[in-house]
Amino acid sequence: MQAGDIDCQRVGEGFVQWYYNQFDHTNRMELVNLYDESATLTWEGTLFHGREAIAGKLTGMPFQQIKHIVTDQDIQPTIDNSILIMVFGQLKTDNDPPLAFHQVFMLKPQNCNWVCTNDVFRLGIHNIPVESQ
Repeated sequence: MQAGDIDCQRVGEGFVQWYYNQFDHTNRMELVNLYDESATLTWEGTLFHGREAIAGKLTGMPFQQIKHIVTDQDIQPTIDNSILIMVFGQLKTDNDPPLAFHQVFMLKPQNCNWVCTNDVFRLGIHNIPVESQ
């Protein structure tokens, strides 16, 4: 499969819509099936390698409710026929105020399907100490 043979935009947009719908409205354990066995997730700087570790992170989060609002996404084909997706948006958990987030996914073709091999998530906050004057 060549990158030119697929509609990267359509695949990427469909993945993003399905991913956040599943994350927000169903058992997050279902998301684990999207990941390759040797996938890597970096969540706020902490590395989770492999499907089992990713499942533990996704299902062990402390909030009861979450809502992602995607404000934009950039989708590119890569030179190895994969798809790179960068998502920008806001999320709201329980009664907390909304926070900006950024998430990057790498999708690779595998057995006529797409699997996520890499996932990087960061909240759009900065914990930079302010120097005293």
